[in-house]
Amino acid sequence: MSANKSFSTETSERYSRALFEVTKEAGDLDKTETDIKIFKFVLENSLELKNFFSNPTQSINNHNNVNDLLSKKFSFSKNLKNFFSLLIEKRRIFFVSKIIDSFLKLCSKKRGEVKASLISSKELSESELESISKDLSSSMGSIIKFDYKIDKELIGGLKLQLGSFMIDTSIKNKLKKFEQQMIEN
Repeated sequence: MSANKSFSTETSERYSRALFEVTKEAGDLDKTETDIKIFKFVLENSLELKNFFSNPTQSINNHNNVNDLLSKKFSFSKNLKNFFSLLIEKRRIFFVSKIIDSFLKLCSKKRGEVKASLISSKELSESELESISKDLSSSMGSIIKFDYKIDKELIGGLKLQLGSFMIDTSIKNKLKKFEQQMIEN
């Protein structure tokens, strides 16, 4: 295990890679990704379900029954249903949120997408976001997907983070720099 990764992160990445490889080999990757997104939405919007899967005192039988119900209701692929059964049998189902996130990152990486964080002081239109994404994508040589948020405290401008690369054109940041210069002088 890597010195700077936790056991849960390392385990989650291993399971997500296994699911990714199995579904890719079976030609089922797109369906599995769609199913995973549905499951993630359901999990994030149901505190009861989230608590149920993270509860280690639940029996394997109870977990499997819920897995069967969800798989049937949402028509999950056979590979995904079996994968959830494996997580249940190995008592790793409480890692499911981390596994899902890791799996979605692998799918995104396969498509050549790069995740970036964009924070603006005012709401940007879809066309403005698309234009920024297009410009960055062409200069970076990758498809840029934004995690977009609005922060009124920026006063004006925006902040963009792409990996370890950060651009901060916010007025709040400029004011902070002026304040620092005044303190130093």
